[in-house]
Amino acid sequence: MITEAFRLALRSIIRNKLRSFLTMLGIVIGVASVIAMVTVGQGSSAQVTASVEAMGSDLLVLRPGRREFGPPGAGGRARAFTLRDAEALAQLPEVARIAPIASSSQTVVAGSANAATSITGSTPDWLHVSNSSLAAGRNFTDEEDNAGQAMCLLGQTVRQRLFGQTDPVGQTVRIKSISCQVIGLLQAKGAGSFGQDQDDVVVMPIRLLQRRLAGGSDVSTLQISVSPGTEVAEAMGAIREVMRERRRLTVEQDDDFSLTDMKEIASMLNSVNTVLAGLLSSVAAVSLLVGGIGIMNIMLVSVTERTREIGIRLAVGASARQVLTQFLVESVALSVLGGIIGILTGLLMAWGAGRFMGIPFVIDPLVVVLAFGFSALVGVVFGYFPARRAARMDPIEALRHQ
Repeated sequence: MITEAFRLALRSIIRNKLRSFLTMLGIVIGVASVIAMVTVGQGSSAQVTASVEAMGSDLLVLRPGRREFGPPGAGGRARAFTLRDAEALAQLPEVARIAPIASSSQTVVAGSANAATSITGSTPDWLHVSNSSLAAGRNFTDEEDNAGQAMCLLGQTVRQRLFGQTDPVGQTVRIKSISCQVIGLLQAKGAGSFGQDQDDVVVMPIRLLQRRLAGGSDVSTLQISVSPGTEVAEAMGAIREVMRERRRLTVEQDDDFSLTDMKEIASMLNSVNTVLAGLLSSVAAVSLLVGGIGIMNIMLVSVTERTREIGIRLAVGASARQVLTQFLVESVALSVLGGIIGILTGLLMAWGAGRFMGIPFVIDPLVVVLAFGFSALVGVVFGYFPARRAARMDPIEALRHQ
């Protein structure tokens, strides 16, 4: 009986193609919107998590000023750090490694090619603290950093702009008046959690940058790796105590620096993504309600149009249950077909948005199954009333219908 009802339902849908498509449109839009919103939200969360993991586990970021977000050096007017601050923190047992960072935006030149990029000055520990690795060449040493030798590591984006696919190790680049030897090539890391290109960077000894580019001894950021087995909260307390002492802050004074746990930032961003995706999905789900009302309306019209057909079926022995099943299956078929088209459309929209926004395409099978099931449920709920109306018709009155 179900097979025959399904066959009749498909015949009715195909016979009225345009009307069937317009009926399904609300379901298509609702399901596609929910799928797209959730998929993009999950992709964004996956990117945030990957970016934090790329920075290294148990990473703390210390900046001057009380502002905890933004690029290095965006900490307001508070006094900058110095290399002595980094040396003092490095003595703490809770600190495994520390990388002081000073930055400068410069144009790097190699032959006839040039690239405007960010220059990061740090110590050899930067490679470990930032969870970076070398694709070729070597890191500079503490001795080379102390001497301020003119050498650097290139990110993959800078390498591509200056040298294409050629190995840059051993080549020389010019940064302002500095002829800098390329001693290493960094492994690609991709886009960060805020969309910045983590490979668009040149790393050099911090003392070279301070003496030849920045013209000062300021350190804008301290990246700190917590010792294995040490609680992050314990490490943050010890660091805060040392920094308050070094900056001569009294008990009444607030911190004039910010200490951020990157895992907490990632967790907060993921929570925001989840809430936004949920809100947008709730708004999009209204389209499913509108689509359901559209299905009920069209099915009522269909019942009216086919009154004589219903009367003939009832007159030749069809039961009310069979008539109800036929129209209910037709309603569910419209809704499910709209759900399938909506799922495919939503995934395509999410894939396109991911390519445009530079975030990974992450499919949650549970969301797809729920969207499909919900579309079928809409067909049952909103198709039941028209189907029941058809099943309760009086055969004699139905046959008299003009």
